[in-house]
Amino acid sequence: MSYSASELILNPDGSVYHLGLRGEDIPNLVFTVGDPDRVSSITAHFDQIHWSKTCREFNIVRGTLKGRDVLALSTGMGTDNIDIVMNELDAAVNIDPVTRKDRASFRKLTIIRIGTSGAIDPNLPLGTHLCSTGALSFDGLLPFYKHDFATVQIAGAPFDPYYIPAPFDRASIEHMKEVATGITATLPGFYAPQGRTIRTASVFADAMDALYAQVVAGENITNFEMETAGIYAMANLLGHEAYSFSALLANRSLGTFHEDPASAVQSLIEKVLAWACSKS
Repeated sequence: MSYSASELILNPDGSVYHLGLRGEDIPNLVFTVGDPDRVSSITAHFDQIHWSKTCREFNIVRGTLKGRDVLALSTGMGTDNIDIVMNELDAAVNIDPVTRKDRASFRKLTIIRIGTSGAIDPNLPLGTHLCSTGALSFDGLLPFYKHDFATVQIAGAPFDPYYIPAPFDRASIEHMKEVATGITATLPGFYAPQGRTIRTASVFADAMDALYAQVVAGENITNFEMETAGIYAMANLLGHEAYSFSALLANRSLGTFHEDPASAVQSLIEKVLAWACSKS
């Protein structure tokens, strides 16, 4: 199959349209963050920085970490941006820009999100580091894709979300110390979609209050944010490995927020980078 110019948009140098990357620019290990300014918190730990570039909200840095080739990039917030990032990373490494056909051999990427999240389980302390072992897609991306993810019923929710299993082997995180696990709900916004009422009324508030008491695929729903379900869904559909790690900065059940969020994020970054370089 050959992908047309309007289906796969390429820049004159053969790089993918939004990220401006070619296959040779992308190593097999990729770290993503939502905030463009947080990329420097990742690259501060690199042994060496080879190059950097900025395209729209995508801040991209290539370097080495403990001798491994790595890429760090910002995605911006929301699964609309994740849709671009995941598709274009895959297209760059798995489609020949000259023939516009799939390459003869498939490259599997490991994509690791390091971000922040809000806890909904009152038993999770602020500053907890959590790895998402599944995701609930409330965000609206998946109905545009052909897939076989099942919906689950969540009491009080305005609609049934899709359950997305984590696209990684559970054994790969078993030796990580002081990392909680659980199902992450991904919402399409920060205010009403996450149950907040600020001069508007959220229809999701009651569901948010009850989420932590519900079990999906044998695990509790622990937290919520705006990207994980998109990353996990696209990784499953495209055949890549992906992880989502979060520092829990707020606890919505208790109405609390971390007094030093930067320290919680920084310690998560250090923990995940060390784990990522030791796991393979």
